[in-house]
Amino acid sequence: MLRKPSTLLAASTLLLLGTATQAAADNPLSAAPSAACTYTPAVPADNFKGIPVFDPVKAAKPYSATLRTGQGAITFRALTDKAPCTTYSFKFLAQHDYFDRSHCHRLTTARIYVLQCGDPTGTGSGGPGYSFPDENLTGATYPAGTVAMANAGPNTNGSQFFFVWKDTKLSPAYTPFGKVTAGLDVLQKIAVGGEDDQNGPGDGFPTLPVNIKRVQIKSR
Repeated sequence: MLRKPSTLLAASTLLLLGTATQAAADNPLSAAPSAACTYTPAVPADNFKGIPVFDPVKAAKPYSATLRTGQGAITFRALTDKAPCTTYSFKFLAQHDYFDRSHCHRLTTARIYVLQCGDPTGTGSGGPGYSFPDENLTGATYPAGTVAMANAGPNTNGSQFFFVWKDTKLSPAYTPFGKVTAGLDVLQKIAVGGEDDQNGPGDGFPTLPVNIKRVQIKSR
């Protein structure tokens, strides 16, 4: 997935975050062990909430997250056992209201089927002020309902993530960290509404505005 200007590329190329224009998709990455979880200061630092300190005990606790949007609620189960560094970061940001009053800035409806969110600037170039390693990539697939991280290359995860609303083929380069348990119909409604093609055919800003009012974390 891309940050600037969030250009979602064809399935044969990586979805990038950041200023990189294109990268080969045939370079699978190995999952980073949770012991290697370190949050490293990085730019940009939009809506900065601080930098989390990884706690493996707290990170192992299962939870679900519900995004209350103007189009309806979307709930996913966090894969804390498979992507603890990622899910710990998401919970940290959610509990600090990082995603509140932001919007999902990108929808793709051709070749790749995702809705991208998590940028408080709404431009596709924003980030939380830190980055962290990839996880859970070995054998990763992206069926409908997958929640995964957008990135700008290996180990550059920040705050931007995407929902897969229809089975999608991607290189295993984007950390899957959640599974939608309710609200897939909301994602599909947003997809049916279309997008404005500002990044190319089938790739642009959602026609139906997806404003995130708040993100609620519930322990399981």
